Amino acid sequence: MLADLPPAPHRISTGSLPGWDEVDRLVIEAHAYAKASTDGEIATYIPRLAAVDPELFGVSVAEVDGAVHTAGDAEVAFSIQSISKAFVYALVIERLGHEAVRERVGVNNTGLPFNSVVAIELNNGHPMNPMVNAGAIATTALVPAASAEERWAAIQDGLSAFAGRRLELDGEVYTSEADTNQRNRAIGTLLQAYGRIDADPLAAVDVYTRQCSLLVTAADLAVMGATLADGGVNPVTGQRVVSASVARDTLAVLASTGLYERSGEWLFEIGLPGKSGVAGGIVTVSPGKGAIGVFSPRLDPAGNSVRGQLATRFLSQALGLDVFASDVHQHGPHPYSREKGGTP
Repeated sequence: MLADLPPAPHRISTGSLPGWDEVDRLVIEAHAYAKASTDGEIATYIPRLAAVDPELFGVSVAEVDGAVHTAGDAEVAFSIQSISKAFVYALVIERLGHEAVRERVGVNNTGLPFNSVVAIELNNGHPMNPMVNAGAIATTALVPAASAEERWAAIQDGLSAFAGRRLELDGEVYTSEADTNQRNRAIGTLLQAYGRIDADPLAAVDVYTRQCSLLVTAADLAVMGATLADGGVNPVTGQRVVSASVARDTLAVLASTGLYERSGEWLFEIGLPGKSGVAGGIVTVSPGKGAIGVFSPRLDPAGNSVRGQLATRFLSQALGLDVFASDVHQHGPHPYSREKGGTP
Protein backbone atom coordinates (compact mmCIF):
# COMPACT_ATOMS: atom_id res chain seq x y z
CA MET A 1 0.00 0.00 0.00
CA LEU A 2 1.34 3.43 -0.94
CA ALA A 3 1.84 5.82 1.95
CA ASP A 4 -0.27 8.95 2.41
CA LEU A 5 1.02 11.95 0.51
CA PRO A 6 2.01 15.23 2.11
CA PRO A 7 -0.03 18.32 1.22
CA ALA A 8 0.56 19.32 -2.40
CA PRO A 9 -1.32 20.99 -5.25
CA HIS A 10 -3.80 18.50 -6.70
CA ARG A 11 -4.48 19.42 -10.30
CA ILE A 12 -6.79 17.57 -12.63
CA SER A 13 -5.92 16.08 -16.02
CA THR A 14 -7.39 18.86 -18.14
CA GLY A 15 -5.34 21.78 -19.42
CA SER A 16 -1.54 21.81 -19.44
CA LEU A 17 1.37 21.41 -17.07
CA PRO A 18 2.31 24.34 -14.83
CA GLY A 19 5.35 26.48 -15.69
CA TRP A 20 8.97 25.31 -15.80
CA ASP A 21 9.88 26.45 -12.29
CA GLU A 22 6.83 24.81 -10.73
CA VAL A 23 7.46 21.48 -12.47
CA ASP A 24 11.13 21.63 -11.47
CA ARG A 25 10.21 22.29 -7.85
CA LEU A 26 7.68 19.46 -7.73
CA VAL A 27 10.14 16.95 -9.23
CA ILE A 28 12.60 17.84 -6.45
CA GLU A 29 9.84 17.57 -3.84
CA ALA A 30 8.72 14.19 -5.18
CA HIS A 31 12.29 12.90 -4.95
CA ALA A 32 12.71 14.14 -1.37
CA TYR A 33 9.35 12.71 -0.32
CA ALA A 34 9.91 9.23 -1.77
CA LYS A 35 13.57 9.01 -0.71
CA ALA A 36 12.47 8.70 2.92
CA SER A 37 11.17 5.19 2.20
CA THR A 38 13.55 2.27 2.73
CA ASP A 39 10.94 -0.41 2.00
CA GLY A 40 11.45 -3.16 -0.56
CA GLU A 41 14.24 -5.46 -1.67
CA ILE A 42 16.52 -5.45 -4.71
CA ALA A 43 16.11 -8.21 -7.29
CA THR A 44 18.45 -11.14 -6.65
CA TYR A 45 17.32 -13.77 -9.16
CA ILE A 46 19.52 -12.09 -11.78
CA PRO A 47 23.02 -12.06 -10.21
CA ARG A 48 24.13 -8.79 -11.82
CA LEU A 49 21.12 -6.92 -10.46
CA ALA A 50 21.84 -8.17 -6.94
CA ALA A 51 25.03 -6.07 -6.91
CA VAL A 52 23.32 -2.70 -7.49
CA ASP A 53 23.44 0.07 -4.88
CA PRO A 54 19.98 0.04 -3.24
CA GLU A 55 20.22 3.76 -2.38
CA LEU A 56 20.27 4.94 -6.00
CA PHE A 57 17.18 6.99 -6.77
CA GLY A 58 16.41 9.28 -9.70
CA VAL A 59 13.28 11.09 -10.88
CA SER A 60 12.66 12.83 -14.20
CA VAL A 61 9.75 14.49 -15.98
CA ALA A 62 9.85 15.14 -19.73
CA GLU A 63 7.27 17.46 -21.25
CA VAL A 64 5.89 17.20 -24.79
CA ASP A 65 7.59 20.54 -25.61
CA GLY A 66 10.99 18.94 -24.96
CA ALA A 67 11.62 20.28 -21.46
CA VAL A 68 13.28 17.71 -19.17
CA HIS A 69 13.39 18.03 -15.36
CA THR A 70 15.52 15.82 -13.10
CA ALA A 71 16.29 15.16 -9.45
CA GLY A 72 18.68 12.76 -7.74
CA ASP A 73 20.33 9.96 -9.73
CA ALA A 74 18.33 10.61 -12.91
CA GLU A 75 21.42 10.21 -15.13
CA VAL A 76 22.62 6.91 -13.60
CA ALA A 77 22.40 4.07 -16.13
CA PHE A 78 20.57 0.81 -15.41
CA SER A 79 19.11 -1.97 -17.54
CA ILE A 80 15.70 -1.25 -19.03
CA GLN A 81 14.42 -4.79 -18.41
CA SER A 82 10.67 -5.27 -18.92
CA ILE A 83 10.06 -1.62 -19.76
CA SER A 84 11.49 -2.50 -23.17
CA LYS A 85 8.34 -4.55 -23.82
CA ALA A 86 6.22 -1.43 -24.27
CA PHE A 87 8.46 0.15 -26.88
CA VAL A 88 9.14 -3.04 -28.85
CA TYR A 89 5.37 -3.56 -28.93
CA ALA A 90 4.95 -0.08 -30.42
CA LEU A 91 7.61 -0.79 -33.05
CA VAL A 92 5.88 -4.04 -34.05
CA ILE A 93 2.43 -2.43 -34.38
CA GLU A 94 4.03 0.29 -36.49
CA ARG A 95 5.31 -2.36 -38.89
CA LEU A 96 2.51 -4.94 -38.83
CA GLY A 97 -0.62 -3.04 -37.87
CA HIS A 98 -3.18 -2.96 -35.07
CA GLU A 99 -5.23 -6.03 -35.99
CA ALA A 100 -2.37 -8.38 -36.88
CA VAL A 101 -0.55 -7.79 -33.60
CA ARG A 102 -3.71 -7.94 -31.50
CA GLU A 103 -4.62 -11.31 -33.02
CA ARG A 104 -1.18 -12.77 -32.38
CA VAL A 105 -0.43 -11.34 -28.94
CA GLY A 106 -3.65 -10.16 -27.23
CA VAL A 107 -4.38 -7.24 -24.90
CA ASN A 108 -5.97 -8.65 -21.72
CA ASN A 109 -4.44 -8.93 -18.27
CA THR A 110 -3.64 -12.45 -17.10
CA GLY A 111 -4.01 -11.67 -13.39
CA LEU A 112 -0.97 -13.92 -12.94
CA PRO A 113 2.77 -13.26 -12.49
CA PHE A 114 4.75 -11.90 -15.45
CA ASN A 115 6.57 -15.21 -16.08
CA SER A 116 3.55 -17.50 -15.70
CA VAL A 117 3.47 -20.68 -17.78
CA VAL A 118 -0.03 -21.49 -16.49
CA ALA A 119 -1.42 -18.41 -18.26
CA ILE A 120 -0.18 -19.82 -21.59
CA GLU A 121 -1.72 -23.24 -21.00
CA LEU A 122 -5.03 -21.81 -19.84
CA ASN A 123 -5.38 -19.87 -23.10
CA ASN A 124 -4.43 -22.57 -25.61
CA GLY A 125 -0.93 -21.17 -26.03
CA HIS A 126 -2.15 -17.66 -26.82
CA PRO A 127 -0.14 -14.93 -25.09
CA MET A 128 -2.66 -12.72 -23.30
CA ASN A 129 -0.74 -9.44 -23.60
CA PRO A 130 2.68 -8.11 -24.66
CA MET A 131 3.74 -7.03 -21.17
CA VAL A 132 4.08 -10.51 -19.67
CA ASN A 133 7.10 -12.55 -20.74
CA ALA A 134 5.21 -14.89 -23.08
CA GLY A 135 3.64 -11.99 -24.94
CA ALA A 136 6.90 -10.05 -25.00
CA ILE A 137 8.84 -12.97 -26.48
CA ALA A 138 6.11 -13.41 -29.10
CA THR A 139 6.23 -9.68 -29.85
CA THR A 140 10.02 -9.70 -30.24
CA ALA A 141 9.71 -12.65 -32.61
CA LEU A 142 7.31 -10.57 -34.76
CA VAL A 143 9.88 -7.83 -35.49
CA PRO A 144 10.35 -8.15 -39.28
CA ALA A 145 13.89 -9.35 -39.95
CA ALA A 146 15.82 -11.90 -42.00
CA SER A 147 17.92 -13.01 -39.01
CA ALA A 148 18.19 -12.72 -35.24
CA GLU A 149 21.01 -10.17 -35.62
CA GLU A 150 18.92 -8.04 -37.95
CA ARG A 151 16.02 -8.26 -35.50
CA TRP A 152 18.27 -7.15 -32.63
CA ALA A 153 19.62 -4.22 -34.67
CA ALA A 154 16.07 -3.06 -35.49
CA ILE A 155 15.09 -3.17 -31.82
CA GLN A 156 18.21 -1.35 -30.64
CA ASP A 157 17.72 1.34 -33.29
CA GLY A 158 14.03 1.68 -32.48
CA LEU A 159 14.46 2.03 -28.71
CA SER A 160 17.31 4.47 -29.29
CA ALA A 161 14.96 6.60 -31.40
CA PHE A 162 12.47 6.65 -28.52
CA ALA A 163 15.23 7.77 -26.12
CA GLY A 164 16.70 10.32 -28.50
CA ARG A 165 20.21 8.91 -28.15
CA ARG A 166 22.08 5.68 -28.89
CA LEU A 167 21.31 3.06 -26.24
CA GLU A 168 24.06 0.51 -25.56
CA LEU A 169 23.96 -3.06 -24.31
CA ASP A 170 25.14 -3.88 -20.79
CA GLY A 171 27.14 -7.00 -21.55
CA GLU A 172 27.36 -8.07 -17.92
CA VAL A 173 23.61 -7.89 -17.43
CA TYR A 174 23.02 -9.74 -20.70
CA THR A 175 25.42 -12.54 -19.76
CA SER A 176 23.96 -12.78 -16.26
CA GLU A 177 20.42 -13.04 -17.62
CA ALA A 178 21.31 -15.39 -20.45
CA ASP A 179 22.83 -17.78 -17.91
CA THR A 180 19.66 -17.82 -15.79
CA ASN A 181 16.77 -17.50 -18.29
CA GLN A 182 15.82 -21.17 -18.50
CA ARG A 183 12.18 -20.31 -17.77
CA ASN A 184 12.00 -17.86 -20.67
CA ARG A 185 13.57 -20.43 -22.97
CA ALA A 186 10.89 -22.90 -21.88
CA ILE A 187 8.19 -20.28 -22.55
CA GLY A 188 9.59 -19.66 -26.03
CA THR A 189 9.61 -23.36 -26.85
CA LEU A 190 6.07 -23.75 -25.52
CA LEU A 191 4.87 -20.89 -27.73
CA GLN A 192 6.46 -22.57 -30.74
CA ALA A 193 4.74 -25.84 -29.85
CA TYR A 194 1.39 -24.03 -29.93
CA GLY A 195 2.25 -22.42 -33.27
CA ARG A 196 2.25 -18.94 -31.76
CA ILE A 197 5.71 -17.88 -33.00
CA ASP A 198 7.34 -18.61 -36.33
CA ALA A 199 10.93 -17.61 -35.53
CA ASP A 200 13.45 -19.86 -33.79
CA PRO A 201 12.18 -19.65 -30.18
CA LEU A 202 15.61 -19.75 -28.55
CA ALA A 203 16.91 -17.05 -30.89
CA ALA A 204 13.84 -14.94 -30.08
CA VAL A 205 14.46 -15.37 -26.36
CA ASP A 206 18.09 -14.35 -26.85
CA VAL A 207 17.08 -11.14 -28.65
CA TYR A 208 14.49 -10.49 -25.93
CA THR A 209 17.21 -10.92 -23.29
CA ARG A 210 19.40 -8.43 -25.13
CA GLN A 211 16.62 -5.83 -25.40
CA CYS A 212 16.07 -6.10 -21.64
CA SER A 213 19.80 -5.44 -21.12
CA LEU A 214 19.91 -2.07 -22.85
CA LEU A 215 21.13 0.72 -20.59
CA VAL A 216 18.85 3.69 -19.90
CA THR A 217 18.51 6.42 -17.28
CA ALA A 218 15.43 7.81 -15.55
CA ALA A 219 15.74 10.82 -17.88
CA ASP A 220 15.79 8.47 -20.89
CA LEU A 221 12.63 6.77 -19.69
CA ALA A 222 10.90 10.13 -19.31
CA VAL A 223 11.80 11.08 -22.89
CA MET A 224 10.75 7.65 -24.21
CA GLY A 225 7.42 7.98 -22.43
CA ALA A 226 6.99 11.56 -23.62
CA THR A 227 7.40 10.29 -27.19
CA LEU A 228 4.27 8.19 -26.66
CA ALA A 229 2.59 11.15 -24.95
CA ASP A 230 3.38 13.35 -27.97
CA GLY A 231 1.69 11.13 -30.53
CA GLY A 232 4.82 9.18 -31.40
CA VAL A 233 7.16 12.16 -31.96
CA ASN A 234 10.25 12.42 -29.77
CA PRO A 235 9.85 15.87 -28.16
CA VAL A 236 13.62 16.35 -27.78
CA THR A 237 14.80 15.33 -31.26
CA GLY A 238 11.60 16.05 -33.22
CA GLN A 239 11.85 12.61 -34.89
CA ARG A 240 8.63 10.71 -35.55
CA VAL A 241 9.24 7.24 -34.12
CA VAL A 242 5.73 5.73 -34.44
CA SER A 243 2.34 7.02 -35.55
CA ALA A 244 -0.14 8.65 -33.19
CA SER A 245 -2.46 5.63 -33.47
CA VAL A 246 0.37 3.29 -32.46
CA ALA A 247 1.18 5.48 -29.46
CA ARG A 248 -2.49 5.31 -28.47
CA ASP A 249 -2.60 1.49 -28.80
CA THR A 250 0.54 1.12 -26.71
CA LEU A 251 -0.78 3.35 -23.92
CA ALA A 252 -4.09 1.47 -23.85
CA VAL A 253 -2.28 -1.83 -23.30
CA LEU A 254 -0.03 -0.27 -20.67
CA ALA A 255 -3.05 1.02 -18.76
CA SER A 256 -4.50 -2.48 -18.38
CA THR A 257 -1.36 -4.63 -18.13
CA GLY A 258 1.74 -2.50 -17.53
CA LEU A 259 2.18 -3.45 -13.88
CA TYR A 260 1.11 -7.07 -14.25
CA GLU A 261 -1.29 -8.31 -11.59
CA ARG A 262 -0.99 -4.95 -9.80
CA SER A 263 -2.22 -2.97 -12.81
CA GLY A 264 -5.63 -2.32 -11.26
CA GLU A 265 -4.06 -1.00 -8.08
CA TRP A 266 -1.71 1.15 -10.15
CA LEU A 267 -4.57 2.75 -12.08
CA PHE A 268 -6.50 3.29 -8.86
CA GLU A 269 -3.57 5.05 -7.17
CA ILE A 270 -1.79 6.72 -10.12
CA GLY A 271 -4.43 7.03 -12.84
CA LEU A 272 -2.00 6.72 -15.76
CA PRO A 273 -0.58 4.06 -18.09
CA GLY A 274 2.84 2.88 -16.91
CA LYS A 275 5.42 0.12 -17.16
CA SER A 276 7.88 -1.17 -14.59
CA GLY A 277 11.12 -3.13 -14.80
CA VAL A 278 12.84 -5.40 -12.32
CA ALA A 279 15.98 -3.23 -12.26
CA GLY A 280 13.89 -0.54 -10.55
CA GLY A 281 12.74 1.64 -13.42
CA ILE A 282 9.19 2.83 -14.08
CA VAL A 283 7.91 4.93 -16.98
CA THR A 284 4.51 6.61 -16.66
CA VAL A 285 2.81 8.50 -19.47
CA SER A 286 0.32 11.36 -19.44
CA PRO A 287 -1.07 11.64 -23.00
CA GLY A 288 -0.63 15.09 -24.44
CA LYS A 289 1.44 16.33 -21.50
CA GLY A 290 4.58 14.29 -20.90
CA ALA A 291 5.98 11.41 -18.93
CA ILE A 292 7.66 10.48 -15.66
CA GLY A 293 10.77 8.30 -15.49
CA VAL A 294 11.98 6.96 -12.16
CA PHE A 295 14.72 4.62 -10.97
CA SER A 296 15.12 3.02 -7.56
CA PRO A 297 16.10 -0.65 -7.24
CA ARG A 298 14.18 -1.58 -4.08
CA LEU A 299 11.11 -3.51 -5.24
CA ASP A 300 7.78 -4.56 -3.76
CA PRO A 301 6.72 -8.25 -3.91
CA ALA A 302 5.29 -7.76 -7.42
CA GLY A 303 8.63 -6.45 -8.73
CA ASN A 304 7.80 -2.74 -8.87
CA SER A 305 10.04 0.02 -7.47
CA VAL A 306 8.73 1.21 -4.09
CA ARG A 307 10.25 4.69 -4.19
CA GLY A 308 9.38 4.93 -7.86
CA GLN A 309 5.71 4.33 -7.13
CA LEU A 310 5.70 6.92 -4.35
CA ALA A 311 7.34 9.60 -6.49
CA THR A 312 5.07 8.84 -9.44
CA ARG A 313 1.94 9.06 -7.34
CA PHE A 314 3.10 12.37 -5.89
CA LEU A 315 3.72 13.82 -9.34
CA SER A 316 0.51 12.43 -10.83
CA GLN A 317 -1.48 14.34 -8.24
CA ALA A 318 0.65 17.48 -7.98
CA LEU A 319 0.94 17.96 -11.76
CA GLY A 320 -2.69 17.07 -12.50
CA LEU A 321 -1.89 14.03 -14.61
CA ASP A 322 -4.47 11.47 -13.37
CA VAL A 323 -6.73 10.80 -16.37
CA PHE A 324 -9.61 9.78 -14.10
CA ALA A 325 -9.60 12.95 -11.98
CA SER A 326 -12.11 15.70 -12.69
CA ASP A 327 -13.60 18.76 -11.07
CA VAL A 328 -16.72 20.88 -11.36
CA HIS A 329 -16.82 22.91 -14.56
CA GLN A 330 -16.18 26.54 -13.63
CA HIS A 331 -17.80 28.56 -16.43
CA GLY A 332 -21.50 28.42 -15.57
CA PRO A 333 -24.32 26.85 -17.58
CA HIS A 334 -24.22 26.51 -21.36
CA PRO A 335 -26.67 28.90 -23.10
CA TYR A 336 -28.73 25.90 -24.16
CA SER A 337 -28.62 24.12 -20.80
CA ARG A 338 -31.72 22.89 -19.01
CA GLU A 339 -31.30 25.65 -16.42
CA LYS A 340 -31.75 28.21 -19.21
CA GLY A 341 -34.65 26.28 -20.64
CA GLY A 342 -33.26 26.63 -24.12
CA THR A 343 -32.78 24.34 -27.11
CA PRO A 344 -30.33 24.69 -29.98
